[in-house]
Amino acid sequence: MKLTFLGTSAGCPTAERNVSSIVLDLLQERGKLWLFDCGEATQMQMQKVKFSLAKLEMIFLTHLHGDHLFGLPGVLTTRSLMQNQSALTLIAPKGVKQFIETVIAISHSWLSYPLNIIELEEDCTVFEDEKFKVEATLLQHRVPCFGYRIIEKDLPASLDIDKLKQDNIEIGAHYTLLKAGKTVTLEDGRVIHGNDYLGSVRQGRKLAIFGDTVPCQASIALAKDVDLMVHEATQEHALEEKALERGHSTTVHAATIAKYANAKQLIMTHISPRYSLKDNDKLLNEARSIFANTEIASDFSTFNL
Repeated sequence: MKLTFLGTSAGCPTAERNVSSIVLDLLQERGKLWLFDCGEATQMQMQKVKFSLAKLEMIFLTHLHGDHLFGLPGVLTTRSLMQNQSALTLIAPKGVKQFIETVIAISHSWLSYPLNIIELEEDCTVFEDEKFKVEATLLQHRVPCFGYRIIEKDLPASLDIDKLKQDNIEIGAHYTLLKAGKTVTLEDGRVIHGNDYLGSVRQGRKLAIFGDTVPCQASIALAKDVDLMVHEATQEHALEEKALERGHSTTVHAATIAKYANAKQLIMTHISPRYSLKDNDKLLNEARSIFANTEIASDFSTFNL
């Protein structure tokens, strides 16, 4: 599981940063990609890092401001030009269905695959299967805006192969029963218990991906005890008043939320175009004065979980 930032600028693209989009790479876990936000030129950014639109399974939009939305028609319609595309799920605040239907109609475009649209109006669980659960939480911005908490369910304990070999237990069909903690009678008459050969359960990973927001209590709950949180840091803290007026957070706000939420790591993104990459150290130092394990994302930055 890893995150790749395709765009990290707030509001509009710059020569150094494209607008908001993040890929959660789940190729190893489920053979698929999940996309969070889809600013303009997202499909071009995906091509640069060789992420295939064919592998897209779900798109999550935090809100419907253009810098998080305007790349969506291109991603959806380009995917239709590929053969035998699988169904795609789009999760976003209410209004996205009207947006997509309008763009498709007036541009005389089409979709060649099923598109399942889930519109959000309140906190809810938006996805769950045997491996993952995704919860949406309403934040505080100028328009309805959500953050997403992605929870990997705990992985079952694995068999201790070395211990089995030490006890002269050969690989065979009984391994499945042992892994389930069952009792097995071997051909030589020995009775062994699966629980004696199981390692510990591996705790699933958790991450929180925020949309645009001012600091709020919902943010702390969204990021509680996560392994990694992605939070906007549109302005340096000297411009706190401006940030709050426009529904945004500063570096210090993001770091404070991470600290109160007991997150393990903070990644800042959604950086105002007033800052160049040369300003990264200044922004980082502000956040790290509050929360030491902080990084700032640039386009194509990748972070492993």
